[in-house]
Amino acid sequence: MRESVQAEVMMSFLVSEELSFRIPVELRYEGNDPYAVRLTFHLPGDAPVTWTFGRELLIDGVGRPCGEGDVHIAPADPEVLGEVLIRLQVGSDQALFRSSAPPLVAFLDRTDRLVPLGQEGALADFDAHLDEALDRILAEEQSAG
Repeated sequence: MRESVQAEVMMSFLVSEELSFRIPVELRYEGNDPYAVRLTFHLPGDAPVTWTFGRELLIDGVGRPCGEGDVHIAPADPEVLGEVLIRLQVGSDQALFRSSAPPLVAFLDRTDRLVPLGQEGALADFDAHLDEALDRILAEEQSAG
């Protein structure tokens, strides 16, 4: 399955309590990788950075705080579902983004029309993806060594 869903959302990159700026963020969902969403951040002066994480994490994070490890998503205000905070972390470095919730919900609704939540397993060919990944790793190791 080669179908995908894409959207561009303007998010605020929260550098500090006093400083933030708006950046375009590309959201992408592919039917051949039905568990994942990709967010590509276009930071001024830097190459785009793509984060991949579970679609269900983004779905859950719109309504309640969730996430472990490198990705945390939560409503900005637990009483009002108007904005969402996305915290990305690598080691001690972290970035915080604020997005309006409606564009995220619209994007997620479109992903659900492509692959309904809970039916990802019927489309995912994990054996083929594993074989491709192992072949790629082995080829890289052979070319490096």
